[in-house]
Amino acid sequence: MTSPLRFAIIGCGRIAKNHVAPLAQLPGAKLVALCDLVAEKAHVYAGSHNLPVYANYHTMLLEEEVDVVCVLTPSGMHSAHAMDVMCRYRKHVVVEKPLVLAWGDLAKMKSTASECGVKIFPVYQNRYNKAVQKVRNDLLSGALGRPALGTVRVRWCRPQRYYNRDPWRGTWAMDGGALTNQGIHYIDLLQYLLGDVESVFARMATQLVRVEVEDTAVASVKFKNGALGVVEVTTAARPNDFEASISILAENGAAIITGIACNHLSTYTLDPSMTSLYSEEFPDAYGLGHWQFFRDVIADLTKGVPHPISFDEGARAIRLLNALYRSAENNHEVRLDESVTSLNLGRSDPKLSALYETQPET
Repeated sequence: MTSPLRFAIIGCGRIAKNHVAPLAQLPGAKLVALCDLVAEKAHVYAGSHNLPVYANYHTMLLEEEVDVVCVLTPSGMHSAHAMDVMCRYRKHVVVEKPLVLAWGDLAKMKSTASECGVKIFPVYQNRYNKAVQKVRNDLLSGALGRPALGTVRVRWCRPQRYYNRDPWRGTWAMDGGALTNQGIHYIDLLQYLLGDVESVFARMATQLVRVEVEDTAVASVKFKNGALGVVEVTTAARPNDFEASISILAENGAAIITGIACNHLSTYTLDPSMTSLYSEEFPDAYGLGHWQFFRDVIADLTKGVPHPISFDEGARAIRLLNALYRSAENNHEVRLDESVTSLNLGRSDPKLSALYETQPET
C-alpha cells in the first residue's frame, strides 16, 4: 500500500481552513504540520488535528518529514517562498492565488521546479464547480455554438478597514488591487471558458479607499477565437457584496454563472431545467473545489495522472493580469503576444517584504 503524501502548510490565514479540512481527511494525504509567523493563527487549525505548530518554516521542514508544502502567505511572497521551499528543501509546492504577481517570476519558478525535480500546483478551485464544468463542456463540444461575448462582473465591498488589517493589503508589492485579489478567479475562468486572449484595453481607478492599487477596473477583451469580452471588477460596491457573475453569449444560447463562488448556473437557455442540476450551495466564497483539487494533486504525485491545472495553465491568468495592468498604465491596447509585464504589479519593496521573510534558525 502506498504511503500517504505528507503535507505542511505555510501561512494560516482564512484560506487555510480550505486546505486543512481536505488534507486531514482525504485518503492518500496526511497533514503533518502548520506554520505561521504568528503562531496563534496556526493554533486555530492545529488543535482539533493534534498538529505541531511552527513560527519558522525552515525549522518545520528540517524537523518534519514533508512531501508537499502549501504556500498560503501574502500574495507578494508566493514566488519567494515557493522557490525557497523548492530549491532549499526539494519539496513540491501548492500555491494559492495569485500564483505570482510579477510576470517575470513565472519563468524563475518554472526553472526552479525543473532544476529541483519537483512540481508546482496552482490553486484555481472554482474550475471544479458543476456550473463551470457544464458550460465549459458545452462550449468545447459545440453545443452552445460559436461564442460571441463573455462578461465578468464582480461588485464587492472592501472598505478601508479591510485594507488596514495587514501591512501587505492594498500594496503593489504584496497584494495588487481588485483585479488581482478579488477578480483573479473570474479572470481565470473567463479564459478557461472562452480560450486565449488576443488583446485587452483597460482602465483602472482608486475610488473609495486610500491605497496604492485600484479598487475599480474595467476592460474590453478580444479573444483569439473572435469573441469579445468585458471585464468589470470593483471592491467599491457599498455597503455589501452584491454581485459576482460570468456571462457567456453564444450562437445557440446563453449561460450565466452566479453565486458567491461561481456555484449557481442561474441561466442556461439550451435547457433551463439544467440550472438546478448544475448549481451547488457553498458555505463561503472559497467554495468546495479544494477537495477535488487535492485529490488531483495526490493522483499526480502517486499515480502519474497529470493534474488538470498545470503550471503553464495556471500562468495564463497571471499573463492576462499583467496585460490588463500594463494597458491601464500606458493607456493603450496591449496584445498578449507582446511584453506584458506590469510596471507596478509585484514591484520590489524590501522594507515590506522583510516583514514576511523567514531566515533559518542558527
